[in-house]
Amino acid sequence: MQHLIRSARDLRADLFRGIALWFIFINHVPGNWLGLLTTRNYSFADATEVFVFLAGYAGGIAYGKLMEREGWFFAASRVVGRVGTLYVAHIFLLVVFTAQVGYSAAALDRAAYLDELLLDPFSDDPYRALFWALLLVYQPSFLNILPLYIVLLLIFAAAMPLMRWPTLMLGLSIAAYGLVRMLGLNLPALHGTGWFFNPLAWQLLFFCGIAIGYAPPGAEPLRAPKNRVMLAVCLAFMLPAAAGMLAAWHAPDWLQALPGPWWALIDSVDKSGLHPFRLMSILAGAYIIVFFVPKTAAWLQGGIARPFVLMGQQALPVFCVGIFLSFLGRIALEKSDDLAMQAAVNIAGFGVLLAVGYVSGWYGQKLRTARDAPPLPPRAQPDTA
Repeated sequence: MQHLIRSARDLRADLFRGIALWFIFINHVPGNWLGLLTTRNYSFADATEVFVFLAGYAGGIAYGKLMEREGWFFAASRVVGRVGTLYVAHIFLLVVFTAQVGYSAAALDRAAYLDELLLDPFSDDPYRALFWALLLVYQPSFLNILPLYIVLLLIFAAAMPLMRWPTLMLGLSIAAYGLVRMLGLNLPALHGTGWFFNPLAWQLLFFCGIAIGYAPPGAEPLRAPKNRVMLAVCLAFMLPAAAGMLAAWHAPDWLQALPGPWWALIDSVDKSGLHPFRLMSILAGAYIIVFFVPKTAAWLQGGIARPFVLMGQQALPVFCVGIFLSFLGRIALEKSDDLAMQAAVNIAGFGVLLAVGYVSGWYGQKLRTARDAPPLPPRAQPDTA
């Protein structure tokens, strides 16, 4: 497995992206006991924020270097090409997931699956549902992260030259974020409530990642100074937030009985429009991690980190397979949620995700080796004289 990991990258980003993908699988399996340990229990931010922030960070590094080397148009075309790959993956996943849930609903006589996962338009008017799904206006549950990423990359392709002026880029992004939240702007959705992940708001988290990852020529990336004062500020926010979220999940009656606006405050932290507390949580958490985990930490290439790093480097196939597996895990836990079944679902799920990451990494390495190999010498022509 070690030879498949591309160590020239920032392995911290790959590690936490891999953990986020695993958490997405866990959180999408109702009744999964491991769901009590994921970040949503003790932070305003969860795996989706981690995924989007690190996507911006990685994009700022990779596409920023490409833009400086080849120019904006070529770099933007590569981003648009990535959008095409994500779109094809999303439509393929949509078809597979719809068939999986629809067949299970019919075979197990569980029509509630369709309503709960917002797949009822396929039973009411399948042709219209498919048309709107192709336009990303209709997004069933669990299938709204890739459309968010697609729109963020399209915005990024257009705004890429602004990376050279990170303060201006973030200023415009913050202004757009404030306007979107103030006016309630969103992209249209089939159910009339807008996208679950509003890309017009989430773009700010994505551009924060870009600003932290990209270094303009002759300058450093836009990062907060590494000192104990900033660490204390981040901890002063994160620790009370963790206590509040733990109370909201596990002792809501106690939290509501407390004097003050604590319950209403926590209840107002919306996910769709990326509430400021969610944004602050992911940025503060990232600062704390960077403070304690240097980029060169040896354990990032050790046995414990290695599986998550590999999954993080192969995020797209791992994510798609994780969505498919999460519904299988749900069906399994509905049959039995005892310790043996819980262990089977989580061990099998993690094992399959790791196997997908390994195979995808192996195949990618083979492609790179074949591409970089010197051409074979031409065959000698037989002498016909």
